[in-house]
Amino acid sequence: MSYSIDFRRKVIFTMEEEGLSIQETAKQFRIGSASISRWINQIEPKASTTRQRKIDKSELIKDVEQYPDAYQKEPAERFGVCQKAIWQALKKWD
Repeated sequence: MSYSIDFRRKVIFTMEEEGLSIQETAKQFRIGSASISRWINQIEPKASTTRQRKIDKSELIKDVEQYPDAYQKEPAERFGVCQKAIWQALKKWD
């Protein structure tokens, strides 16, 4: 569950104003003490990044059309990935 920035600020502000410990604040707001510890260091959540795929869908389709009887190990070597990555890509795009 992701808490809003306003709520995070309210928790930290309350903790500082009332002189509460992390555990006392966590109990008061009914949240985990680890969350508060993390918010003290970084109030804004980290931006998630999407990984760039090594396997281009159109390139994999061309490869499958060119080598229809190839084992998954063969395109894996051509694309520089493991066999499981080919299996997952084919399953995803099926």
